[in-house]
Amino acid sequence: MELRHMKYFTAVVEEGSFTRAATRLSMAQSPLSHQIRALEREIGVQLLERTTRSIALTEAGRVFYDRCVAMLDAAEDAAESARKADRGEMGALSLGFTGSATYDLMPNLVRAYRERNPLVELTLRSEMLTPAQVDALLDGTLSVGLLRPPVKSPGIVVELLRHEALLVALPVQHPRATATTLDLRDLAEEAFIGYCPSTLHDTLITACEQVGFAPDIRQQVAETSTLIALVAAGLGVALVPESVRHLRMNGVTYRPLRTPRVSVPLALAYREDAIGPLIRRYLDTVRTVLRSKKLLDPSPHPETFGQYIDTI
Repeated sequence: MELRHMKYFTAVVEEGSFTRAATRLSMAQSPLSHQIRALEREIGVQLLERTTRSIALTEAGRVFYDRCVAMLDAAEDAAESARKADRGEMGALSLGFTGSATYDLMPNLVRAYRERNPLVELTLRSEMLTPAQVDALLDGTLSVGLLRPPVKSPGIVVELLRHEALLVALPVQHPRATATTLDLRDLAEEAFIGYCPSTLHDTLITACEQVGFAPDIRQQVAETSTLIALVAAGLGVALVPESVRHLRMNGVTYRPLRTPRVSVPLALAYREDAIGPLIRRYLDTVRTVLRSKKLLDPSPHPETFGQYIDTI
């Protein structure tokens, strides 16, 4: 039995006539009648009572008709689901976000993506440093990462989105918390709260060395929320991406750096061999949202993935 036989049978029942059903199906009446009789022989029961003027369902035919309608609906639903999946409108995505993006970009990106793709199942993993995201991309547990380059693993595509200036996070009671801007060299004697090994960790070291001192890093953490909490507790100061200012916490304030001017890159990352409709649609959403908020660098250069420091 094939789906077309079910379509023939339901058309005859719904039209109440072989002639009208044949017209609906764009076929001749005689082949249609032959197909229905062949269907009855195949399943071994009479489905229709025929007279010269009308047709009627047998009890077996009523039961069979109900099942046919359900199966045809399910088949059409399956076909439409396949079409949606091919357009990237159905499926499952696991998305990773670096800590600073968790408090600024993630809500906007996820909201925009869900509005466009309500049938996609999303798994969100926030506060992920670049090494953890790369590992998850490689083992397939992460579909797309929003991270801080550089990424040196073969097979991972890194698409630079923007460079983000760094700020100083200070306890509100700090003597320099009232300043409008800060010079990094003025913090040479301070205790620092740093990130675990990552782009932001390397940027802190490089920026401090650029102005003549090695930072006294008292604690290293993986989560931005923990880092800011330690600053709020008065345990040190920190360098953080500008978007972290969206993480509001009592006891901490943010000040821009006057010198040096320091920025870190933000990029999308995904496996080259895993790009499909789902990932393409998500990437398009990210680009659209950042462009609408004027957060997308106009001419990003892939070769500038490292931190940018300018002491002039």
